[in-house]
Amino acid sequence: MSAVAPTAMLGSLVGKFSDDGTPLAVRLWNGEQVGAKQPRVTIALRQPSALKLLLKPSAGKLAQAYVEELIDVEGTARDVVSLGFSLGKIGVAKAKSKLLGGRHNRRSDRKAIEFHYDISNEFYALWLDRNLVYSCGYFRNETDSLDAAQEQKLEHICRKLCLQRGERLLDIGCGWGGMILWAAEHYGTRCLGITLSKQQHAYVNEQIRARKLEAVCEVRLLDYRDLDPEIRFDKIVSVGMFEHVGRKNLQTYFNAIQRHLEPGGLLLNHGISASWMNGQSLSSDSGDFVDRYVFPDGELVHIAETMTEIGACGLEVRDVECLRQHYAKTLWHWVERLDHHTDTARQMVGEKTYRIWRTYMAGSALAFEHGWISLYQVLAGKPQDDGTLPHPLTREHLYANLYSGTTATEGPLP
Repeated sequence: MSAVAPTAMLGSLVGKFSDDGTPLAVRLWNGEQVGAKQPRVTIALRQPSALKLLLKPSAGKLAQAYVEELIDVEGTARDVVSLGFSLGKIGVAKAKSKLLGGRHNRRSDRKAIEFHYDISNEFYALWLDRNLVYSCGYFRNETDSLDAAQEQKLEHICRKLCLQRGERLLDIGCGWGGMILWAAEHYGTRCLGITLSKQQHAYVNEQIRARKLEAVCEVRLLDYRDLDPEIRFDKIVSVGMFEHVGRKNLQTYFNAIQRHLEPGGLLLNHGISASWMNGQSLSSDSGDFVDRYVFPDGELVHIAETMTEIGACGLEVRDVECLRQHYAKTLWHWVERLDHHTDTARQMVGEKTYRIWRTYMAGSALAFEHGWISLYQVLAGKPQDDGTLPHPLTREHLYANLYSGTTATEGPLP
């Protein structure tokens, strides 16, 4: 293909987006540039075959081309993903998944978790907060730091659960242990965390030993479906794990939680939600990008489905809070921190993985901002035999001091 032909074909495209307020330029493989003289975004085509991506663009295809180094992009992450979604003509479509040998069975779930989380603890530490909390923060103020927002989120959850000294807390999908370590150190709670990630499991064990919490904290490499059915907990929390459960396993998941809760106990389920019913999502090829590169077998459900399943297993919903704005802010913090460590990240995990995570997190931030996906905390409880479920009359207990400051108490784990 000659240089003249692509120049003519791209002229109207770049002109349209420049006119709409996003100065765009496209640089061809031969060095020729088409479009704005002072662009906010430049798409560099590294070979002639990449031209077709712009002639019939989609957000997912552009993201894949960037990850596979068919194109380079120059500009801030926010500008690049905004333009990418605009070029991609966003629509609503049924979500697809590239599965790992079966949908949401024990083997496929373990492989999916290992794929996503076992990149390296050091890589995540580049852009997460000091507690390595991999879920949205809770911003009391616009200017809150990421560290502050994440500790405020941990405290917010503890208060919602009305944690008391000596209570038994189960964390399903405990990540790098931020929740159980916070609860043990600040509330004197006896905690069990479970995860399918070997690297997370090793890290949390190190933290438990370093903080001398062996008497009150434990982490197990375990699927929630394989936890001893006789074990009971006063409180259960699940933060950022719900997206891995899958629609077909929702009843299994909430029945397991109901079984492990003591009567009068509380559950806090914190999970990303689809913004459309019936399994619809933003676009099929955007979903394919996430399935292929980031979250194999991830599946979002609408908050209405979540609450229906909670009620069906005998739990009573007491409080629902949307944190969509908080997740958008959290993701932009992560993107900025990753960009600050660009060279280190590339050396640590390679160019492709760096591009995957930059694209994924910036795209997700935009999706939360625009309401294409959302995040809900649902507080539910298991009524006692007489139907009562003790709980504060108001939400005042959530907004007093920052945290209680109590310390760990010794006692056998469940």
